[in-house]
Amino acid sequence: MALPHWIDFFDELQHVRGRSLNTVMAYRHDLEIYEQFLKKNSDISAIYEYLTKNGLKPRSQARVISSIRTYLKFCERQGDKVPNLRQLRPPKVKVGLPKAITPKDFKRLYDACETEHAYRTARNQITLLLLFGLGCRVTELINLDIHDFNQTEGWLRVLGKGGKERLVPLTQQLQKELEDYLAHVREELMKTKTTAVLINDKGNRPSRVDIWRWLAAWSAAAGFDSPVSPHRFRHGCATSLLEGGADLRSIQMLLGHSSIQTTQIYTSVSSSKIRDAVETHHPLAKLR
Repeated sequence: MALPHWIDFFDELQHVRGRSLNTVMAYRHDLEIYEQFLKKNSDISAIYEYLTKNGLKPRSQARVISSIRTYLKFCERQGDKVPNLRQLRPPKVKVGLPKAITPKDFKRLYDACETEHAYRTARNQITLLLLFGLGCRVTELINLDIHDFNQTEGWLRVLGKGGKERLVPLTQQLQKELEDYLAHVREELMKTKTTAVLINDKGNRPSRVDIWRWLAAWSAAAGFDSPVSPHRFRHGCATSLLEGGADLRSIQMLLGHSSIQTTQIYTSVSSSKIRDAVETHHPLAKLR
């Protein structure tokens, strides 16, 4: 790799900053794009046109630019002169509201995940319940271990980004469903010894691909036009909590957001629903 400080940069990302393997690989992909750009261009201002010609949308372009800036700042701390850093500005990206799964759509998926295999059906159902009930990321879900469940106090320990742990309380119903699954289903699916909560069809801990594949199959069976992404459950959990009266700080802690600003986007989701309700039901909305 022609870029300087390549090994040191990724060593810091993984071992000092505690970034996940998926995040590290994303940085690698973005910097490989940067390296290819440098082979053909000397003017950094041409990178925006280069990214566009290579089919990257504004949001993807912003991610690549952010990765490059992070890398260049690292090079600057190593004593290098980095003129490109001052010229790079992320493109403006319109932040869209997160699309949250609704209770109605969740019920459709829950019904559609049934199979002829009773134990797999129970596994499918607890997967959906954990996604919606915990508001967790896919990586957090597949990494759940049986010792993360505190049955006495009714919470699950979730390992988030950067190795940060958080304790997520379970509703009484979700706790009961999880207890039943662990007592009667999990070991029936296991083929090798594992501490994983979820077990895939091969009897092992599921991968991210497994979760996406399951959701795609259940979405098709439920009649959705496209697969329901795992992140829609996370958004649905946050939105439901906010509309139910939970405060932003509590939601931030439950979802493992490092910044309250990330959590604040859900206030826009809730406000939009309130606005729709006013337009539909308020008597003044009918005046013309």
